[in-house]
Amino acid sequence: MMKVPFVDLRPMHDSIRKDLDNAYAGVMDESWFIEGEQDKKFEEEWAAYCGTKYCVGVGCGLDALTLILKAMDIGGGDEVIVPSNTYIATALAVSYTGATPVFVEPKLETFNIDPDKIEEKITSNTKAIIAVHLQGRCADMDPIKALATKYHLKIVEDAAQAHGAKYKGIRAGALGDAAGWSFYPGKNLGALGDAGCVTTNDKALADKVRALGNYGSDYKYHHIYKGVNSRLDEIQAAFLRVKLPHLEEWNDYRRKVAARYLKEIKNPLIELPLPTSDEFEHIYHVFVIRCDRRDELKAYLDEKGIGTVEHYPVPMHRQKAYEDLHIPEGALPVCEEISKTVLSIPMYYGITKEQVSYVIDTLNAFH
Repeated sequence: MMKVPFVDLRPMHDSIRKDLDNAYAGVMDESWFIEGEQDKKFEEEWAAYCGTKYCVGVGCGLDALTLILKAMDIGGGDEVIVPSNTYIATALAVSYTGATPVFVEPKLETFNIDPDKIEEKITSNTKAIIAVHLQGRCADMDPIKALATKYHLKIVEDAAQAHGAKYKGIRAGALGDAAGWSFYPGKNLGALGDAGCVTTNDKALADKVRALGNYGSDYKYHHIYKGVNSRLDEIQAAFLRVKLPHLEEWNDYRRKVAARYLKEIKNPLIELPLPTSDEFEHIYHVFVIRCDRRDELKAYLDEKGIGTVEHYPVPMHRQKAYEDLHIPEGALPVCEEISKTVLSIPMYYGITKEQVSYVIDTLNAFH
């Protein structure tokens, strides 16, 4: 029996191991670990890649979103539109400002927020919409932008799973007022620890995010906000700089794996995701299938040595953390349907043709 892990970072890291070692040694030789040259250069390179004017390194993706919202002066009494189908960090960022997350259902076929369901949730307290680019596919931004213009709302991209994804030719990170990024190790562009950043074309917002993440300081021992400590460290920035030139190659590899899955998985019990397209250039952070017998399928794949993950088996509104919102079971049926039926199958740079064939054949044999 072949073993296929859900993710294996070793093929990617082995291919650039010498460069990673040199990056680490360079930072150690420089002996400057916070807010140094590596951080500055990575910010410049990532902003250029995304097509934005500014990038601010922070400690993680959750910090990125929280700092954006705080920089937008969102707080107690405010509401922020959040997709009901996303990782809990999206909602936590809203909660950490004192504002209230307002959940909006996704489209079943894309897993992303349904723009047609946003307007009914907008109130006089709504200040922003967080558009999550889930699984590597951008949200449908044009109708979201139209609503934001109509109601004078800010747009925040949660781009934590969308490194290199495009919407109508524009990269994620340059589609809203600001974008929060995670460089968690398993991302398409991942650090070797926690890391994140904010991209934006708004200089005032970028400056405020940077100050808020540096104890509220605009310069040493001068504090203009009640800030926090959230900065991208030099070693992680150096590692990200090594990886960034390879990102397009790695994303293309994932698309080729996805193309095989989409073409060769032919089991009528399994529903496949939408393919990449000119309008929605997918980068397949994960490859998510749906099956009404998801739990049986997962157990079957486990027996066959194939790793899988359920994203996300308990929706945010059914988590104990958000029981204070008093959203009953059944209130968000599309999200709940997704949570019961989705299963992510192996997708990573370096998965072999033989492993992909084994996954396909095994899925096709499920009955």
